[in-house]
Amino acid sequence: MNWISNVVPPKIRSFLKRDTPENLWVKCPESGALVFHKDLEANLYVVPSSGYHMRIPPKARLDALFDDGAYETLPVPEVQADPLKFRDIKRYTDRLKDYRAKTGVYDAVTLAAGALQGTAVTVAVQDFDFLGGSLGMAAGEAIVSGMLRAVEKKTPFIIFTASGGARMQEGMFSLMQMPRTTVAVERLKAAKLPYIVVLTNPTTGGVTASYAMLGDIHIAEPGAVIGFAGARVIEQTIRERLPQGFQRAEYLRQHGMVDMVTPRAELRETLGRICRLLTKAPAQAA
Repeated sequence: MNWISNVVPPKIRSFLKRDTPENLWVKCPESGALVFHKDLEANLYVVPSSGYHMRIPPKARLDALFDDGAYETLPVPEVQADPLKFRDIKRYTDRLKDYRAKTGVYDAVTLAAGALQGTAVTVAVQDFDFLGGSLGMAAGEAIVSGMLRAVEKKTPFIIFTASGGARMQEGMFSLMQMPRTTVAVERLKAAKLPYIVVLTNPTTGGVTASYAMLGDIHIAEPGAVIGFAGARVIEQTIRERLPQGFQRAEYLRQHGMVDMVTPRAELRETLGRICRLLTKAPAQAA
């Protein structure tokens, strides 16, 4: 006889069987250490013991970036949802609905505007949790509109990239976002406005082949994977073993592909300093 279910009164029984959330502890992929989720959030999703940079939600990143966590979320232009009427194990439109419900955002790119250490900036954040941060029509349109907004308001444009590449469900419409975003970058440069790219883990595929590598300054988070094709594909193609740490931020810094590798906790100060330098704004008061 189950004593709890048959003898203990229902109210006490419900107290004894109180559910415990499954996400209270997070395992570090690098060291295997368990981190209390509140400690991880307080440390900007960086594992304190190992320094491993986990993915950070767009809202948490924006809250930590802007002065006093105050910013305006900019509207993202709507696009045709399913131009190819694509379907695999489920309809593409249904997949989009699922990811919008899961992440709470319209697509993989979130736009925001506000002050960064006193300098007005326009910011785009790519969310890997939304279909792998893939570059589709909506993401491309968001990036282009964000860059054009920066031109209109005469602000630096900062983008945090995180993507597995182009979105296969949109075919050629996805690939066309590469030249479209490249043209928008040229608009920024023609207006003599700073374009700063922060490469996070991972940034690969068509994103790397377009706007992610066209910045005036390229900053990478520690340990970020950055490249076009995956390491396994490259090894199979050239039939050679790749160097240790190939495509990692630190390796790319040593070989000149990125300008600096900056821990997440130092990004706000670093970006603020770069924006003031490139806009010739006065130094921030101590």
